[in-house]
Amino acid sequence: MVLYFCCRDKRWLKDKPPKSGCQSPVLGAMIDNLEISMIPALVLLPLLLRVAALHYLLGITILTTLPGLVLWYYYATHRRKRRTLFFLTLALYSLAYMYYLFMTEILPRGDVSQLQVCTVTTGMILTIGSLIQTKRGPGVVTPSLLEARSQSQDKDSTHANGAIQSAASSSAGSAAELQTTEATLTTKWSRCPVCKIMRPPRAGHCRTCGSCVQRLDHHCIWINSCVGQTNHRSFLLTLSVFVLTSLYGIKLVLCSLCPRQYLMTALLYCPGVYSQSSTALCFTCAWYSSIVTGGLLYLLVVQVLNISFNVTEREAQLALRNKTGQSRLWGLVIDTGEYSRGFYQNWVEFLTMTDASVSPRSSLTDLV
Repeated sequence: MVLYFCCRDKRWLKDKPPKSGCQSPVLGAMIDNLEISMIPALVLLPLLLRVAALHYLLGITILTTLPGLVLWYYYATHRRKRRTLFFLTLALYSLAYMYYLFMTEILPRGDVSQLQVCTVTTGMILTIGSLIQTKRGPGVVTPSLLEARSQSQDKDSTHANGAIQSAASSSAGSAAELQTTEATLTTKWSRCPVCKIMRPPRAGHCRTCGSCVQRLDHHCIWINSCVGQTNHRSFLLTLSVFVLTSLYGIKLVLCSLCPRQYLMTALLYCPGVYSQSSTALCFTCAWYSSIVTGGLLYLLVVQVLNISFNVTEREAQLALRNKTGQSRLWGLVIDTGEYSRGFYQNWVEFLTMTDASVSPRSSLTDLV
């Protein structure tokens, strides 16, 4: 009997509950993904914002230390976790809490029209919808991908041979286009040293997710997923819609709380806003939203610049490490000069995710 309870205690300490034959697979998956350590953070966030609304000095202190507190709490409770829902849950909770305050505190003041409310609500819905689309997957490399690619190349080579013969008989000025077609058809894949599978050019292995991703850009902790070929466009859409909606919501809040102040100076000086607890809380949340929006706006700018130069974040970091890239625009983007074909063609390739201009000299190592 003692041995039995000791075994049960060891299983409990290792967070491995004994398996039960009557347990539902769905329930088991929910229990495995449940992170109890996120609950204190979700409870403390509105509490800290209300404390910060008591006085502007408290607001400055708490809002400036809040990012450090979040990171400290994350490393203290999630140090051994490879993948985590902590940041995604925190972001969604913050978004819902800001929208709740907007509807319960700002809307009753009568300074916001129904059209403006519909605009903010539509932005919220579009943000959630594009986030769901982003979470569907980055495009994981599978062993069957090479076989499908080979079959596609066989069909393309047949059509390309006919195109080459007709083009050679009609005009000699299309030599560059024919070379590009041949280079695309003869693209060489590489073997991942971790997954031991063949992967296409610009793919990379993510150690957090434990798989190779097509056209890997980076692993985003805020969505708990990689950003790759399949979800990169929806990720950019999520950032754009969120930043625009957040900026518009902050504008409406400041115009309601500080109608006599200019929008650019309302965040710095809004007289009488701390006279009531509700207005002070909304003003503090406007500051909190501004900090979050500023960080995501920087990420959005970097993403747009990387797309304009046709470079992924992974390739930019590798170029910095190997000292093979050139810093552009005050270090906001690293130009590798390997895949770029000009601003217009780079965006066309991103929006259509074509595999043109694949360089055979690419031999990138894994970053993450």
